[in-house]
Amino acid sequence: MALDELKSVIPEYAKDLKLNLGSVIGNSDLPQQQLWGTVLACAIASRSPKVLRELEPEAKANLSAEAYTAAKSAAAIMSMNNVFYRTRHLLSDPEYGTLRAGLRMNVIGNPGVEKTDFELWSLAVSAINGCGQCLDSHEQVLRKAGVDRETIQEAFKIAAVIQAVGVTVDTEATLAQ
Repeated sequence: MALDELKSVIPEYAKDLKLNLGSVIGNSDLPQQQLWGTVLACAIASRSPKVLRELEPEAKANLSAEAYTAAKSAAAIMSMNNVFYRTRHLLSDPEYGTLRAGLRMNVIGNPGVEKTDFELWSLAVSAINGCGQCLDSHEQVLRKAGVDRETIQEAFKIAAVIQAVGVTVDTEATLAQ
């Protein structure tokens, strides 16, 4: 199992990450599609080649073709949106907020899976990319759709752990060179 391989390269000083990785994936209450879509989108957003290589095959095996594509789409579109909206929010000139974005985001309206799944994946990617405006937007859509806070928190727990694992294993790989 690729998850075991990934856990095996987490150093002893990051034992909590190893335990958390097993927990957020192995003990999640999320339905399989939400879980593995979140895992895949976060693995992509982590920018860690090792994390993506190890987690993608299992995600692909647990997702329909449509959900697999949608999770990758969530990571892609949020890569753009998180930079754009985070920057617009951080600039001190509020006039940027009145300008038309002019960016195509059609996949958000028609992701090919349940809207709540795509929103959950988008929220998790936004957590990794640190865009407060996108986090608020996706959280509000999810809450209006009846998704409870525990489910939303589960998604950003997965994001936090996968991001931390990526930083740690990539750091160790770099130091070993």
